[in-house]
Amino acid sequence: MKLNGGIFLVLQLILLLSGCKKNEKRPNVVFIFADQYRRASMGFLNEDPVVTPNIDKLAQEGVFFSKAVSNHPLCSPYRGMLMTGQYPLSNGVISNCHSGRNQYGNFIKKDAVCLSDVLTQNGYNAGFIGKWHLDGPKPELGSNINIWDSWTPFDHRHGFDFWYAYGCSNNHLNPHYWTTHAKEDEKHYIEQWSSEHEADIVIRYIENKGDSLRNSAKPFALIWAPNPPHAPYDLYPDKYKEHYNGKTIEDVLNRPNVRYKNDTTFKAGDPYVESNIHHAINYFAMVNGVDEQIGRVIEKLKQEGLYDNTIIIFSSDHGEMMGSHGLMQKNIWFKESYEIPFIVHWPQKIEPKTDDLLISVPDYMPTILGLVGLEDKIPESVEGNDYSGVLWGRDVERPSLQLYFGTTPDKKHLGLRGFRNHQYTFAVNKLSEREKIYFLYDDVNDPYQMNNIWGKDTITDNSMKFQLDSLLNSMDDPWIGHDRISQ
Repeated sequence: MKLNGGIFLVLQLILLLSGCKKNEKRPNVVFIFADQYRRASMGFLNEDPVVTPNIDKLAQEGVFFSKAVSNHPLCSPYRGMLMTGQYPLSNGVISNCHSGRNQYGNFIKKDAVCLSDVLTQNGYNAGFIGKWHLDGPKPELGSNINIWDSWTPFDHRHGFDFWYAYGCSNNHLNPHYWTTHAKEDEKHYIEQWSSEHEADIVIRYIENKGDSLRNSAKPFALIWAPNPPHAPYDLYPDKYKEHYNGKTIEDVLNRPNVRYKNDTTFKAGDPYVESNIHHAINYFAMVNGVDEQIGRVIEKLKQEGLYDNTIIIFSSDHGEMMGSHGLMQKNIWFKESYEIPFIVHWPQKIEPKTDDLLISVPDYMPTILGLVGLEDKIPESVEGNDYSGVLWGRDVERPSLQLYFGTTPDKKHLGLRGFRNHQYTFAVNKLSEREKIYFLYDDVNDPYQMNNIWGKDTITDNSMKFQLDSLLNSMDDPWIGHDRISQ
């Protein structure tokens, strides 16, 4: 049968378009998470007095998840959840990794199926730059001192074919790294601010001169984990402090819940408050510096023509209390520690918006896989949910709460548990099988969580307890113990 010219052209166009769609290169992914970077330290929110024009623009042009939390607001547990899509009790990274916890298996397992494994098995190059903190360092013979830093063996890197990382070390001005092919005794030191140096390496990876760092025919997935603004707070270039000339701690710590003295109500003392709260300006200065380095990376993506087909994600492993409630650092349910940035940016692909989805860290892995078209490759071991539909503007079944978890691998049946929904934050500190301390905050009417309303309303209290027990029961959490309810 002979086709007329018009029909023939239409068929050619259909075949051409379908071929383009079939052969279209998957998007690149650049996932950036800064250590101890709290949600309030994003300039567009007008909360902390920070200067973050590059992060602000990512939020303005992308999807800002305004209710994102770190379910266990601590370095290693966040990383474990991010990589495996599982909660700490399932992946085994229940607290920070160091040699003293190896006996409990508190490290990422060699046979774990990680985000990077799935991506590399499906046509991606994968790179990791910065702080890894997921291995169990070998203890020193005859020493009781815990070892935190470690080299990651080649067969423990979960598909990352480019490696420029270290385990856990906090010398921001004289950092060290192991490169892709370096052996354990071949770490090298750099005399440069770590975030700036790592941005240099990210830029080299993006440039990929001579195809020397990755296969340019493949899409790439790069995770960059800068350590600042993590303590120590005073190790950064002086130029970032200029914005705060003439300002005092009282000027910059503008949250009404800040206390300048230790408060032992919530933890067994915190010696860092009175001795470190004066570092608030340094913390915010480091935030400014991290933003500048992110801007350099974004500019390089544009220069290399990769920007439009690169998903840029900005997040953090946990926040920083910085004196709120008389506390420093993290690992508690208060917003300053629990809430984290989560921005997903993909120009011309996803519509900008702010979304109050109660997203949790184990959701990141399946959501990223869904976003790059690998939803059918999400491992069965994943406990999080694929919320890529939210990014596409589709209706999805939304979660009603977010887990809060805080314990150590030697005492999994004790410690902190709780959850947050759209109105309340509920937390329980289990000190023993018979002693529990309860905390309940109405986040809508008390946004700085200054009034513990536990005991004010029996109906609400019982509802909170039932919801928490139901959640933990479904996760087979030993914290419930003899109080376990029937399913």
